[in-house]
Amino acid sequence: MRIKPKSPREALQPEPAPAPPQRSRHVRNPFVILINMVITLTVFGLAAFGGALYFGKQKFEEKGPLQKDATVVISSGAGLSGITDRLSGQGVISDNLLDEWIFNLGIRFYKNATKLKAGEYAFAPGVSMQEIMTDLVEGNAVTHSVTIPEGWTTAQIIERVREHPVLVGEITEVPEEGALLPETYTFARGASRQEVLNQMKAAQSKLLSEIWGRRTEGLPVETPEDLVILASIVEKETALADERPRVAGVFVNRLNKNMRLQSDPTILYGLYGGEAWLKDRSAIKQSELKADNKYNTYQIDGLPPGPIGNPGRAAMEAVANPSRTQDLYFVADGTGGHIFAETYEQHQANVRKWRQVERDRRQAEQNQETQPATSN
Repeated sequence: MRIKPKSPREALQPEPAPAPPQRSRHVRNPFVILINMVITLTVFGLAAFGGALYFGKQKFEEKGPLQKDATVVISSGAGLSGITDRLSGQGVISDNLLDEWIFNLGIRFYKNATKLKAGEYAFAPGVSMQEIMTDLVEGNAVTHSVTIPEGWTTAQIIERVREHPVLVGEITEVPEEGALLPETYTFARGASRQEVLNQMKAAQSKLLSEIWGRRTEGLPVETPEDLVILASIVEKETALADERPRVAGVFVNRLNKNMRLQSDPTILYGLYGGEAWLKDRSAIKQSELKADNKYNTYQIDGLPPGPIGNPGRAAMEAVANPSRTQDLYFVADGTGGHIFAETYEQHQANVRKWRQVERDRRQAEQNQETQPATSN
């Protein structure tokens, strides 16, 4: 091929620039542009979500604003928003919208929105939102208690339960005498009076079944109810734990010999019922001793028709496993305990000693009252 030489003018002129490369029709496609934009926004969104999640988690787990111990009562049916308002109102969590929002979302994130329990909660300074959630979910509420002394009648127990300032509701079912177990019972704020009584009744039923199952063979009590009756008498006769088996042994021996129990507390219960010990009735009057009543074990044979109080664990254990003695009598010794005797003659001698102790005590009291006051 023959090359045509350029003229001097053509040689001096610049050659035209090459045309820009043509873009692919696929790149200019609007659908592709949209996909690229969605991917970009998704990446930025995920990054933003991750950052928010990290920030929220840090906030949820960090120390809270509470400066001193606080007690918060969460009422039943308050709901998550109501609980949040109560906590922020008492400074347990911050009252700004961001922190309230984080607390709400944190509870929902852990799927605990419907697991929060009502009650009275004590929070320490700096408690975190996560710790608050744990307490509310696990029901780590402040507990209160009521203590029932051994031997109390149901009337006395009912009065104490009714007077308790934390318990709520009315008592709809009064338990029978002897059906409650005297102990200390704990409960959270909002517990009802009937619930606590039901707890006492269930505890007594369970314990009585266990004690009855390990009783000594040959006892003169035919049923668990009879054991409770005798235990209630033992409970009223002595306050000393180490004396209960021996007192129980005296009554068991008397029943085995068809002797009357002759227990003073049964007289009082027969005359005054569960109110007998709401007032001081330390001495039995002759008129009370002679008055007809079906509980008076000076008048009736065997056990009275029902318990004269609610015996504790120790008294029931004592009746189920009494001391193996020949004792048939006992009388107070003036020191809070009793002197035991196998024969009536021994018992009479012990009674004379007791009466002398009483006379000496009264004389000492009179002498103290008549002594002239010393001047300063």
